[in-house]
Amino acid sequence: MRLISICPSNTELVGYLGLTSLLVGVDNYSDWPEEIHSLPKLGSDLAIDMDQVEALQPDLVLASLSVPGMERNIEELKKRNIPHVIVPNPKSLTEVGESLLFVGEVTNTSDKAKQLYEKYNGIIARYQSLSKQIEKPTSLYWEWWAKPIFTPGAANWITEISELAGGRNVFEEHPQASVKTDWEVVKQKNPEVFCVIWVGVQKEKVNPKVILKRPEAEQMQAIQNNHLYILEEPLFCRPSPKLLMGLSKIASILHPQIYPPYNEGFDPLLEE
Repeated sequence: MRLISICPSNTELVGYLGLTSLLVGVDNYSDWPEEIHSLPKLGSDLAIDMDQVEALQPDLVLASLSVPGMERNIEELKKRNIPHVIVPNPKSLTEVGESLLFVGEVTNTSDKAKQLYEKYNGIIARYQSLSKQIEKPTSLYWEWWAKPIFTPGAANWITEISELAGGRNVFEEHPQASVKTDWEVVKQKNPEVFCVIWVGVQKEKVNPKVILKRPEAEQMQAIQNNHLYILEEPLFCRPSPKLLMGLSKIASILHPQIYPPYNEGFDPLLEE
């Protein structure tokens, strides 16, 4: 089977299922597994080069509607009669796990997918159990974008990850997945921990001075206590099982006395 993935999270699902060798092309933002770096890059997820996709003669394209504007990709795939499926757009950790089952089914690897799904849910259950030891959850502010400020609300896996890690998303009262807000509101929330995961921006390119220069930033308890963390965006912002690595990292930061230590690059779903 010749596979093409035009979304980073789909590429990662393929990787977890051990099907990377079947990929013949990926979108520009896909960066894991390592083996994909030699594959043809087909453009950004919102501007896929369909001529190139067609030329690669895929048996199946794994498409997505996880980002507004991806509809154009679907329309073009239909127009050209290129075989494709739309991987469901997860909103929760449960749905991320279910996406493993979906890709497993369309690639004839359901048995492998079910094994991973069970392990995935087992890891989440372990963190649920550990989180019950936390008497007072740590208040967390997650920043997805700086101008204007966007932060995750209740209908987002980040709020789940916060809870599993012994924390509380300070914008959890907002029912939507993504909340547009401003610095004054963030200051009023006065979180204990400030996490930066600017979507599409590599960790190394985030300058914390941009945040520290904001009006009265020094009065926020997270800043005063040096609890401003620049985190790896792919571990928190993509609907793939790599979210478990993000969970492991933030949990070990918030409550190292309760949660297992985070090992850089260690993937709990792939390790025995």
